[in-house]
Formats: sequence, structure tokens, C-alpha cells
Amino acid sequence: MPDTKLLQEISKKGSNKEKIAEKIVKRAELLSEIFEGLNSDKAGIRYGCEKILRIISEKEPSVLYPKIGFFIDLLDSDNKFLKWGAISILANLATVDSKDKFEKIFDKYFAPIPGPVMITAANVVKGAAKIALTKPELTEKITKELLKVEKAKYQTTECRNVVLGHTINSFDQFFDQIKNKEPVIRLIKKQLNNARKATRGRAKKFVKKHKVGTL
Repeated sequence: MPDTKLLQEISKKGSNKEKIAEKIVKRAELLSEIFEGLNSDKAGIRYGCEKILRIISEKEPSVLYPKIGFFIDLLDSDNKFLKWGAISILANLATVDSKDKFEKIFDKYFAPIPGPVMITAANVVKGAAKIALTKPELTEKITKELLKVEKAKYQTTECRNVVLGHTINSFDQFFDQIKNKEPVIRLIKKQLNNARKATRGRAKKFVKKHKVGTL
């Protein structure tokens, strides 16, 4: 595919991706170039286009919502980079999911949590909070999925400790809307003795913030 002027600009080191994303939002016809750029043989273009799409999904999700099927398909991609981007983008698109398409892919979206790939699971866990906040009716289902992290099997125990840290962060964001809080509290209190310092710290902050010293 030809490297258009736009793609060349995106691939430049230090290019302002935020401003480029703003320009594309105003000129939606440029989106086709961004999607084409995901298939470029040049890493700078591929990564840059993925970053642009993620920014747009955060700032103006309605612009990308008509393409939600494209990102759903990427959940099955062998390209982990594109898969991770799709996980984040779909969480952002859930905020404008007027057709309830996310509910239809719920199981597929959360499938990576039990393992084995830590980064994939971590991206899902981070996206979970945004989905729960925008779709509160899914709170209990999402909570059940996040609790699976405790027994997940990633490459190493340290990998699980990393994902547990992200899990605490996610629960922190929508804890107030969880009806059955006891399993969540138990999970987080266990992390007060987690071998990973950062995860222990997150657990301590959670317990203090939400005043869950006792069940």
C-alpha cells in the first residue's frame, strides 16, 4: 500500500498523535487511510495508526462505533498488538453501544482472563472498569470474571501478581456499584501480603479508601 502523506506524518517519531486524531475526527473520510495503515509493513505506521484509533475511541467513540465489528473480529487476531488495541478500543466503544453489541461478545471479550497471556488479560481487566461504569447492568457479571484472576495461570506467578494489581485498580473504580462485595473484599485483602510491592500498595490504598478492614 502507498505511504500517503497522512501515514508518513503519523509514522514520524514525536508526531502529535492527539492533533492528528482531532483532524481525522473532523474529516472522517481520512479514517479509511488509518485502517489501511494497520496493515502496513512499516512498524511505525502500524503502531501509529493503532494509537490514533485508540485516541479517537477515547475522545470521540461515536466516530468509530460504526466499525465496532472490525474491532470485534480483531479479538481473534494472531497479531497480539492489534488484539490488545482492540480490547482497549472496545471498552471505549461500550460507552456509545446503543445497539448492545458488547453483550453479544461478553464471553469472548473476557475469555483471556484465566490465561495464559498476561498482557492480554491485563488489557481486559483494565477495560472492565470502563465497561462496568457505562453498563452498570453488567456489574455482577464483570465482577465474577475479574475474580477469576486469583486462580489464573499466566507465564509466572509474578505475572499473576501484576494482573492482580490491575484488578484492584478496576474494582476500585466501580466498587460502589457492586452488590455482592464480600468476594471482592476477600480477594483484595489477600493481596495485602502479595509478593509484589506495587500490588500490596494498591491493596492497602483500596482497603483504606473503601474502609473494608472487616467484612
